[in-house]
Amino acid sequence: MENETELEEQLRCLEEKLMGLQPCTTEELTLLLSDDFLEFGSSGSVFRKQDVIAALTCRSEVQVKLTDFQAKLLAPTIALATYSVCSVGSNAKDAASLRSSIWSLEESGWRMVFHQGTTASNP
Repeated sequence: MENETELEEQLRCLEEKLMGLQPCTTEELTLLLSDDFLEFGSSGSVFRKQDVIAALTCRSEVQVKLTDFQAKLLAPTIALATYSVCSVGSNAKDAASLRSSIWSLEESGWRMVFHQGTTASNP
């Protein structure tokens, strides 16, 4: 099993792919999200795998800054990632959110099972 630093680096890279900070194809998105993926969005909406893939493949240009990333193994094949995001771009107002994701280690690699975004107040 990987150490905490390796786990953190690997999950941060995967989170960045899902946020569009690294190149990611629709096929990669399909592999990164578990078939029973569920997201509670900061808007209060609930999203499933196909909803997220559709949104991610047609998103507008928004710059995102990811900070305070941490990853922790909860069990040998289950990890929790937590971090903050600040979105700034021509099509978005400054927005801060707190994020958490649960990842499951499967034969194909780490897959996101659950994600939640919660609007945070700007300091």
